[in-house]
Amino acid sequence: MNDLIVGFGLVLVFEGLLWAAFPNLATKLLIAAAQTPQQSLRTAGAIAIAIGVAIVWSIRG
Repeated sequence: MNDLIVGFGLVLVFEGLLWAAFPNLATKLLIAAAQTPQQSLRTAGAIAIAIGVAIVWSIRG
């Protein structure tokens, strides 16, 4: 459970860093994501999940 909380904290750090350091870029990324077809977003999300699981599995295996 501690790992899950640490992982969530790291997500917040990276998300916050993007908005704090590059707010214009973050806004452009949101606009681009809103204009991207849903199927492409789903595919990219599924790939990100698979890579994330592979990384965690290889480290924590």
